[in-house]
Amino acid sequence: MDIGSVALLVSAGVASGLAGSIAGLASLFSYPALLAVGLPPVAANVTNTVALFSNTVGTAAGSRTELRGQRDRLLRLCAIAALGGAVGAALLLGTPSSAFEAVVPWLIALSSVLILVRDPLRRLMASRARSAAHHTARPSLPLASAVLLVGLYGGYFGAASGVLMLAVLSLSATEPLPVTNAVKNVATGAANIVAAIAYVAVAPVNWAAAVSLGLGALLGSSLGPLVVRRLPETPLRIAIALGGLGLAISLWR
Repeated sequence: MDIGSVALLVSAGVASGLAGSIAGLASLFSYPALLAVGLPPVAANVTNTVALFSNTVGTAAGSRTELRGQRDRLLRLCAIAALGGAVGAALLLGTPSSAFEAVVPWLIALSSVLILVRDPLRRLMASRARSAAHHTARPSLPLASAVLLVGLYGGYFGAASGVLMLAVLSLSATEPLPVTNAVKNVATGAANIVAAIAYVAVAPVNWAAAVSLGLGALLGSSLGPLVVRRLPETPLRIAIALGGLGLAISLWR
Protein backbone atom coordinates (compact mmCIF):
# COMPACT_ATOMS: atom_id res chain seq x y z
CA MET A 1 0.00 0.00 0.00
CA ASP A 2 1.52 3.36 -1.06
CA ILE A 3 1.80 6.47 1.09
CA GLY A 4 -1.14 8.15 -0.66
CA SER A 5 -3.45 5.26 0.20
CA VAL A 6 -2.27 5.29 3.81
CA ALA A 7 -2.90 9.04 4.08
CA LEU A 8 -6.36 8.63 2.58
CA LEU A 9 -7.27 5.86 5.03
CA VAL A 10 -5.96 7.73 8.08
CA SER A 11 -7.95 10.81 7.06
CA ALA A 12 -11.04 8.70 6.41
CA GLY A 13 -10.50 7.08 9.81
CA VAL A 14 -10.54 10.45 11.58
CA ALA A 15 -13.75 11.40 9.76
CA SER A 16 -15.22 7.96 10.55
CA GLY A 17 -14.41 8.26 14.22
CA LEU A 18 -16.04 11.67 14.44
CA ALA A 19 -19.08 10.64 12.38
CA GLY A 20 -19.47 7.38 14.26
CA SER A 21 -19.36 8.89 17.72
CA ILE A 22 -21.61 11.83 16.78
CA ALA A 23 -24.05 10.42 14.25
CA GLY A 24 -23.51 6.65 14.13
CA LEU A 25 -22.25 6.70 10.55
CA ALA A 26 -18.60 5.72 10.70
CA SER A 27 -18.86 3.36 7.72
CA LEU A 28 -20.05 6.05 5.36
CA PHE A 29 -16.51 7.45 5.38
CA SER A 30 -14.41 4.37 6.01
CA TYR A 31 -16.08 1.90 3.64
CA PRO A 32 -15.81 4.04 0.46
CA ALA A 33 -12.21 4.88 1.36
CA LEU A 34 -11.38 1.17 1.44
CA LEU A 35 -13.08 0.73 -1.94
CA ALA A 36 -11.10 3.69 -3.27
CA VAL A 37 -7.75 2.07 -2.42
CA GLY A 38 -8.72 -1.04 -4.35
CA LEU A 39 -10.27 -3.50 -1.89
CA PRO A 40 -13.19 -5.59 -3.22
CA PRO A 41 -16.52 -5.08 -1.39
CA VAL A 42 -16.46 -8.05 1.00
CA ALA A 43 -12.78 -7.54 1.88
CA ALA A 44 -13.47 -3.83 2.40
CA ASN A 45 -16.37 -4.65 4.73
CA VAL A 46 -14.48 -7.10 6.93
CA THR A 47 -11.41 -4.82 7.03
CA ASN A 48 -13.68 -1.93 7.97
CA THR A 49 -15.21 -3.91 10.83
CA VAL A 50 -11.80 -4.83 12.24
CA ALA A 51 -10.47 -1.27 11.89
CA LEU A 52 -13.46 0.30 13.62
CA PHE A 53 -12.73 -1.63 16.81
CA SER A 54 -10.63 1.43 17.65
CA ASN A 55 -13.74 3.56 17.26
CA THR A 56 -15.31 1.81 20.25
CA VAL A 57 -12.13 2.27 22.29
CA GLY A 58 -11.94 5.98 21.47
CA THR A 59 -15.58 6.78 22.17
CA ALA A 60 -15.58 4.85 25.44
CA ALA A 61 -12.46 6.70 26.58
CA GLY A 62 -13.90 10.05 25.58
CA SER A 63 -17.29 9.39 27.22
CA ARG A 64 -16.18 8.35 30.71
CA THR A 65 -18.28 11.12 32.27
CA GLU A 66 -21.46 10.05 30.48
CA LEU A 67 -20.86 6.34 31.15
CA ARG A 68 -20.42 6.72 34.90
CA GLY A 69 -22.98 4.53 36.70
CA GLN A 70 -24.01 2.69 33.53
CA ARG A 71 -22.07 -0.57 34.06
CA ASP A 72 -24.97 -2.97 34.67
CA ARG A 73 -27.00 -1.51 31.82
CA LEU A 74 -24.02 -1.72 29.47
CA LEU A 75 -23.31 -5.33 30.37
CA ARG A 76 -26.87 -6.38 29.52
CA LEU A 77 -27.06 -4.39 26.30
CA CYS A 78 -23.60 -5.43 25.13
CA ALA A 79 -24.35 -9.12 25.66
CA ILE A 80 -27.46 -8.88 23.49
CA ALA A 81 -25.79 -6.76 20.81
CA ALA A 82 -22.77 -9.06 20.72
CA LEU A 83 -25.01 -12.04 20.04
CA GLY A 84 -26.56 -10.14 17.16
CA GLY A 85 -23.12 -9.21 15.85
CA ALA A 86 -22.08 -12.86 15.79
CA VAL A 87 -25.18 -13.77 13.76
CA GLY A 88 -24.55 -10.88 11.37
CA ALA A 89 -20.95 -11.95 10.81
CA ALA A 90 -22.05 -15.52 10.11
CA LEU A 91 -24.61 -14.20 7.64
CA LEU A 92 -22.00 -12.18 5.77
CA LEU A 93 -19.53 -15.07 5.64
CA GLY A 94 -22.23 -17.52 4.55
CA THR A 95 -23.68 -15.49 1.66
CA PRO A 96 -22.16 -14.97 -1.83
CA SER A 97 -20.20 -11.76 -2.39
CA SER A 98 -22.60 -10.88 -5.23
CA ALA A 99 -25.46 -10.76 -2.73
CA PHE A 100 -23.50 -8.42 -0.49
CA GLU A 101 -22.62 -6.12 -3.42
CA ALA A 102 -26.30 -5.95 -4.39
CA VAL A 103 -27.57 -5.05 -0.92
CA VAL A 104 -24.88 -2.53 0.14
CA PRO A 105 -26.26 0.49 -1.83
CA TRP A 106 -29.69 -0.09 -0.29
CA LEU A 107 -28.21 -0.28 3.21
CA ILE A 108 -26.27 2.95 2.67
CA ALA A 109 -29.33 4.73 1.27
CA LEU A 110 -31.46 3.55 4.20
CA SER A 111 -28.77 4.71 6.62
CA SER A 112 -28.68 8.16 5.05
CA VAL A 113 -32.46 8.57 5.10
CA LEU A 114 -32.53 7.55 8.76
CA ILE A 115 -29.99 10.26 9.52
CA LEU A 116 -32.14 12.89 7.76
CA VAL A 117 -35.30 11.92 9.71
CA ARG A 118 -33.52 11.25 12.98
CA ASP A 119 -34.72 14.33 14.84
CA PRO A 120 -38.47 13.73 14.29
CA LEU A 121 -37.88 10.10 15.19
CA ARG A 122 -36.01 11.09 18.33
CA ARG A 123 -38.81 13.47 19.36
CA LEU A 124 -41.34 10.67 18.93
CA MET A 125 -39.22 8.30 21.00
CA ALA A 126 -38.64 10.94 23.67
CA SER A 127 -42.36 11.62 23.92
CA ARG A 128 -43.05 7.95 24.50
CA ALA A 129 -40.23 7.71 27.02
CA ARG A 130 -41.63 10.69 28.98
CA SER A 131 -45.03 9.06 29.10
CA ALA A 132 -43.39 5.97 30.60
CA ALA A 133 -41.57 8.24 33.08
CA HIS A 134 -39.14 5.67 34.38
CA HIS A 135 -35.86 3.94 33.70
CA THR A 136 -36.01 0.36 32.51
CA ALA A 137 -34.17 -1.83 34.99
CA ARG A 138 -33.56 -4.54 32.43
CA PRO A 139 -34.31 -4.87 28.74
CA SER A 140 -37.90 -5.79 27.98
CA LEU A 141 -38.50 -8.38 25.28
CA PRO A 142 -39.24 -5.75 22.57
CA LEU A 143 -36.16 -3.74 23.56
CA ALA A 144 -33.94 -6.82 23.70
CA SER A 145 -35.24 -7.97 20.32
CA ALA A 146 -34.57 -4.56 18.78
CA VAL A 147 -31.04 -4.44 20.21
CA LEU A 148 -30.43 -7.96 18.88
CA LEU A 149 -31.55 -6.96 15.37
CA VAL A 150 -29.45 -3.80 15.38
CA GLY A 151 -26.47 -5.87 16.52
CA LEU A 152 -27.11 -8.32 13.67
CA TYR A 153 -27.16 -5.46 11.19
CA GLY A 154 -23.98 -4.06 12.75
CA GLY A 155 -22.19 -7.38 12.38
CA TYR A 156 -23.29 -7.73 8.77
CA PHE A 157 -22.55 -4.21 7.52
CA GLY A 158 -23.19 -1.57 10.15
CA ALA A 159 -23.59 1.80 8.42
CA ALA A 160 -26.11 3.74 10.56
CA SER A 161 -26.33 0.95 13.13
CA GLY A 162 -25.54 3.65 15.68
CA VAL A 163 -28.54 5.68 14.52
CA LEU A 164 -30.79 2.66 14.85
CA MET A 165 -29.38 1.85 18.29
CA LEU A 166 -29.86 5.44 19.43
CA ALA A 167 -33.51 5.31 18.43
CA VAL A 168 -33.97 1.99 20.24
CA LEU A 169 -32.25 3.12 23.43
CA SER A 170 -34.25 6.34 23.61
CA LEU A 171 -37.28 4.19 24.45
CA SER A 172 -35.61 2.54 27.42
CA ALA A 173 -34.82 5.53 29.63
CA THR A 174 -35.25 9.29 30.02
CA GLU A 175 -31.78 10.81 30.10
CA PRO A 176 -29.66 13.50 28.41
CA LEU A 177 -28.69 12.87 24.79
CA PRO A 178 -24.93 12.67 25.50
CA VAL A 179 -25.56 9.76 27.89
CA THR A 180 -27.73 7.85 25.43
CA ASN A 181 -25.19 8.56 22.70
CA ALA A 182 -22.35 7.20 24.83
CA VAL A 183 -24.30 4.03 25.71
CA LYS A 184 -25.17 3.62 22.02
CA ASN A 185 -21.51 3.77 21.03
CA VAL A 186 -20.53 1.02 23.47
CA ALA A 187 -23.49 -1.23 22.62
CA THR A 188 -22.89 -1.05 18.87
CA GLY A 189 -19.20 -1.52 19.56
CA ALA A 190 -19.95 -4.85 21.22
CA ALA A 191 -21.54 -6.15 18.02
CA ASN A 192 -18.62 -4.79 16.02
CA ILE A 193 -16.01 -6.44 18.23
CA VAL A 194 -17.59 -9.90 18.03
CA ALA A 195 -17.88 -9.64 14.25
CA ALA A 196 -14.28 -8.41 14.04
CA ILE A 197 -13.03 -11.46 15.95
CA ALA A 198 -14.82 -13.74 13.50
CA TYR A 199 -13.41 -11.88 10.52
CA VAL A 200 -9.86 -11.97 11.86
CA ALA A 201 -10.15 -15.75 12.13
CA VAL A 202 -11.62 -16.61 8.75
CA ALA A 203 -12.05 -13.56 6.47
CA PRO A 204 -9.70 -11.66 4.10
CA VAL A 205 -8.69 -8.76 6.36
CA ASN A 206 -6.21 -6.31 4.79
CA TRP A 207 -4.09 -5.50 7.81
CA ALA A 208 -2.23 -2.53 6.35
CA ALA A 209 -5.53 -0.87 5.54
CA ALA A 210 -7.07 -1.87 8.87
CA VAL A 211 -4.20 -0.37 10.90
CA SER A 212 -4.17 2.88 8.89
CA LEU A 213 -7.92 3.31 9.15
CA GLY A 214 -7.99 2.27 12.80
CA LEU A 215 -5.38 4.81 13.88
CA GLY A 216 -7.39 7.62 12.33
CA ALA A 217 -10.63 6.31 13.83
CA LEU A 218 -9.07 6.18 17.30
CA LEU A 219 -8.22 9.88 17.07
CA GLY A 220 -11.54 10.92 15.58
CA SER A 221 -13.66 8.90 17.98
CA SER A 222 -11.85 10.25 21.04
CA LEU A 223 -12.71 13.78 19.88
CA GLY A 224 -16.32 12.97 19.01
CA PRO A 225 -17.77 13.13 22.56
CA LEU A 226 -16.26 16.61 22.95
CA VAL A 227 -18.07 17.71 19.81
CA VAL A 228 -21.37 16.23 21.04
CA ARG A 229 -21.05 18.27 24.24
CA ARG A 230 -20.16 21.59 22.60
CA LEU A 231 -21.26 21.95 18.97
CA PRO A 232 -24.57 21.73 17.09
CA GLU A 233 -24.55 18.56 15.03
CA THR A 234 -27.28 19.31 12.47
CA PRO A 235 -25.05 20.67 9.66
CA LEU A 236 -22.63 17.76 10.00
CA ARG A 237 -25.47 15.25 10.13
CA ILE A 238 -27.06 16.63 6.95
CA ALA A 239 -23.72 16.63 5.14
CA ILE A 240 -23.11 13.01 6.14
CA ALA A 241 -26.57 11.96 4.97
CA LEU A 242 -26.21 13.68 1.61
CA GLY A 243 -22.78 12.14 1.15
CA GLY A 244 -24.20 8.72 1.93
CA LEU A 245 -26.97 9.13 -0.63
CA GLY A 246 -24.39 10.18 -3.19
CA LEU A 247 -22.35 7.07 -2.43
CA ALA A 248 -25.42 4.83 -2.73
CA ILE A 249 -26.27 6.36 -6.11
CA SER A 250 -22.71 5.85 -7.36
CA LEU A 251 -22.75 2.19 -6.28
CA TRP A 252 -26.07 1.57 -8.05
CA ARG A 253 -24.54 2.59 -11.38
